[in-house]
Amino acid sequence: MPTKHKTHRADTAAGTLYAWLSTLLVAAVCLLILAVVLYYGFGELSPDFLIKEPNPSAIHTEAGGILTPLVGTVLLTAIGTAIAYPFSLATAVYLTYYARRGAMKAVIDTAIDILSGVPSVVIALFALAIFTQPWLSFFSSQVETAVGVSRAYGKSFLVSGIAMAVMILPFVIKSMEEAMKTVPASYLEGSLALGASRWRTVSRIALLASKPGIQTGVILGMGRIIGDTAIVWLTLGGTLRMTGLQPWYSPVNWMSTLRNTGSTLTTYIFFTSPAGEGNNFHVAFGAACVLIAIIVILNLLTAVVGGIGRGRRDVH
Repeated sequence: MPTKHKTHRADTAAGTLYAWLSTLLVAAVCLLILAVVLYYGFGELSPDFLIKEPNPSAIHTEAGGILTPLVGTVLLTAIGTAIAYPFSLATAVYLTYYARRGAMKAVIDTAIDILSGVPSVVIALFALAIFTQPWLSFFSSQVETAVGVSRAYGKSFLVSGIAMAVMILPFVIKSMEEAMKTVPASYLEGSLALGASRWRTVSRIALLASKPGIQTGVILGMGRIIGDTAIVWLTLGGTLRMTGLQPWYSPVNWMSTLRNTGSTLTTYIFFTSPAGEGNNFHVAFGAACVLIAIIVILNLLTAVVGGIGRGRRDVH
């Protein structure tokens, strides 16, 4: 018996040591990445860096600011989130409260799992194949090929936003579904017992109770959009500035801006780095600082929203 206890203690100590070492390794890698980015890029951060547009003609010396890539990141995130949110919410509600266990639900769950494993570059290629059709030129612009055939260009903020929505759909659906499953059954049973319809119970009780979890799923989806590169590269283009009617920020030109190409912080980082067309090492890291700051803010929002949700459940 003592030998058994000693073996158990040894296994516990080894497991604890492994967990601590793994945690330290992950923390060290994260801190190292953050330290390198701040070391090379923090000196570039200034008000001018945030409010000036890039200067592609002088990319080897002074790349200007990151205004249009920053705005492009916000635009793309807003479009992708706005499209994905209603479809994700409707699907999660159906799977949680309406779908019965059976072949139909199994097929939907499998399709969602498969979609979550599809590389973003494949989604981008699919979007290009669809949105280059002439009858879909509204989403981008119409161009003529070398043989005189009219086609849609297939690259714009609208096209890229739709592709981003498809990419984050499975992740947001699963997050929302898990949030809805945490709603106590007594809430739903009590509402139904009082004579409320199933839809009224779901919309007034279940969705309100799971709201923090739903918001967390949306925020996580936004983070995936902000950090993606493949979809941006193939469906938004590689121009550092807005290519629609100028000035792009004028309300009368907003639709033109959405239907044309632009850039995000990820493409800006590529272009200004030695891996791209430029060789402005520090400017690329400056943009990376801004990108990481946005991701950190989103993670903090996720923690805050999740904390609010746990607090409400504890009160009840």
